[in-house]
Amino acid sequence: MKLKTALPLLAATALFASAAQAYDADWKRGRVYYRSVCTSCHVASPVGQINPSSRTKAEWAAYMQADKHGKGKETVRQYVSKQYRASIKSGNKAAEKFADVPDQELFEDVKVFLMRGAKDGESPASCS
Repeated sequence: MKLKTALPLLAATALFASAAQAYDADWKRGRVYYRSVCTSCHVASPVGQINPSSRTKAEWAAYMQADKHGKGKETVRQYVSKQYRASIKSGNKAAEKFADVPDQELFEDVKVFLMRGAKDGESPASCS
């Protein structure tokens, strides 16, 4: 009888624990990081500025899923990593401000900003 009572309680506890670990991405933080870090670098490169509204949500989702940057030579995650932020923080206030944000959270923040600002997103965005 105790096992019948314990199993639903255990299942409910596991469900609650997994829900507590879910991260609700912050598109505003993603916007600040993208505009301050990603855009500043792209403007200085031959590629030039890349606005979120230059791609659809599906294109951004595929890009982030593939995790390929610089024609596949680098990863997108590399550019949201704590290591990368530490390397540029002396010249970039956003990198300094978000120095302690976990990599996965910042990756999700940028991703949700790109989806929101995509050509077919709820608020197409440029980076100007």
